[in-house]
Amino acid sequence: MLSDLGPGLGLNLAATALVLLACVLALWLLSIRLRDVSIIDIFWGPGFGVVAVLGWFLSADVDSDPRRTIVTLLTTVWAARLGLYLWWRNHGKGEDPRYTAAFRKRHEGRRLHLHTLTKVFLLQGALIWLISMPVQLAQYLERPAAIGGVAMLGILLWAGGFLFEAIGDRQLARFRADPSMHGRILDTGLWRYTRHPNYFGNACLWWGLWLLACDSPLGLLTAFSPLLMTHFLLNVTGKRLLEKRMARTRPGYADYVARTSGFLPWPPKRG
Repeated sequence: MLSDLGPGLGLNLAATALVLLACVLALWLLSIRLRDVSIIDIFWGPGFGVVAVLGWFLSADVDSDPRRTIVTLLTTVWAARLGLYLWWRNHGKGEDPRYTAAFRKRHEGRRLHLHTLTKVFLLQGALIWLISMPVQLAQYLERPAAIGGVAMLGILLWAGGFLFEAIGDRQLARFRADPSMHGRILDTGLWRYTRHPNYFGNACLWWGLWLLACDSPLGLLTAFSPLLMTHFLLNVTGKRLLEKRMARTRPGYADYVARTSGFLPWPPKRG
């Protein structure tokens, strides 16, 4: 299986790790100056774009230009859209209360900065590097030379997931911008069929990127990437935390939960 790979993957992995380290350290220093740890959230998508673009340049000598170009393009398009959306949504609003409660209210001075460095910035950089493994591997696959059926399925899954995430975010943004909807629950559009269309789309597109690496059996070894992304979306920073807050602050949310699928799109239950 190793014969499927072109030379230089080890160099690529080392280079992307160092560049991500430099990025998160710079953002950490900026967060101290701005008193805003949550700026790291905006970097989540673009961080993957940094890895993909750097990997594309480093793998220029690998004889797999269609695959490496496609996986780089898909990753950077998603990264740019998510980064711009989060910047637009969060810009000028100050630090996310979740970070304030988790760190700033519990620690002060150097202790605060050490906790945010290790538990937020370095952790996020490490996760970006790990989850991007299918992208980095796909950029170095020389065989099969042509895009295979599994990779084509991955492209289609990525496209469906990207649209689901983007449309879900757009519908949510329009809902929040409508004063008449204040205090209500979004249960139309994609949000009628799943409580988290943006998270579902995100998971789908990462399973799609993984399938691009599965043109070679080596890609199977990076299954931890979409599994890890899906786990975080469902159980760590995404669905679980959001639903706990919504249950506390939005009357009627329990009824929405009772009739609407938690993740996979499905027709709502009849009351």
